[in-house]
Amino acid sequence: MPVTAYAPASVANLCCGFDVLGLAVDAPGDEVTVSFNEEGIVRVVEIKGDDGRLPYELHKNTAGVAVESLWKAVKAEKGIDIAIHKKMPFGSGLGSSAASAVAGVVAANELLGCRLKKHELISYAIDGETVASGSRHGDNIVPSLLGGIVLVRGEEGIELPVPNDLHVTVIHPHVEILTKVARDILPQKVPMKDAIYQSANLGTFVVALYQQDLKLLGESMVDKLAEPYRSTIMPAYGQVQAAANQAGAFAFGISGAGPSMFAFADKAEKATAIGSSMKKALELEEIGSTVYTSKVNKEGAKIIS
Repeated sequence: MPVTAYAPASVANLCCGFDVLGLAVDAPGDEVTVSFNEEGIVRVVEIKGDDGRLPYELHKNTAGVAVESLWKAVKAEKGIDIAIHKKMPFGSGLGSSAASAVAGVVAANELLGCRLKKHELISYAIDGETVASGSRHGDNIVPSLLGGIVLVRGEEGIELPVPNDLHVTVIHPHVEILTKVARDILPQKVPMKDAIYQSANLGTFVVALYQQDLKLLGESMVDKLAEPYRSTIMPAYGQVQAAANQAGAFAFGISGAGPSMFAFADKAEKATAIGSSMKKALELEEIGSTVYTSKVNKEGAKIIS
């Protein structure tokens, strides 16, 4: 019987944790269905929702590479057919390629009866993500897979406490910023004082989570390494930030490489109001957008059928 897995979008960096922090949200997300074939190979047989942008060539496809990596590791005898349903925008800063890779390995793990724990799937999913990003990093893979808020250390995911009242609003402007462009704009060296400031904020962020202190959490979420540079290529960054703050956000930042942006709130109704305000700010610049609001998704990737 075919197996289908869902993997949610993720918000990486969280201001003070460049390439080492991430969290999962409820939506959007990708679905991947896998089934056995008798040819003894792994292949991508169907892709929906991508407007023809994703490759069927196995070694160019994030889900394909991730599934094959697991398949080889367990020395499976039967082949696997992969069907991908993209439900996430490309170049959004929400971990679209990571979600496909994660959904692929979670579905394949179930199909093959491997019974590997989620932490044991991280490396295989990162194999797939590397195809899209060009480097091995897990700040989208790990939260999408495990759920919650995670600190990524190499290919290890350390799960952090999630405050009960924490709500996340994500806005995706309908423009695309390539990860390569967002990375190329970053300096190769930073002043020592900025590195120290960033380290202190990252430590404070972790402490705030353990103490369930949303005020301290917001105070820690200041980025000295990436956002001062990336904000210059984000659509209406200053206007959206001001709108979020005026609506009651206690933290605001760029999601991953952008152009999506996110805000934290302490109540569901406030998160909804923040989303409406950010959307209006983009409309004034004649930029369409999609808003997602939820609490932090603590479950991560899951089997849905």
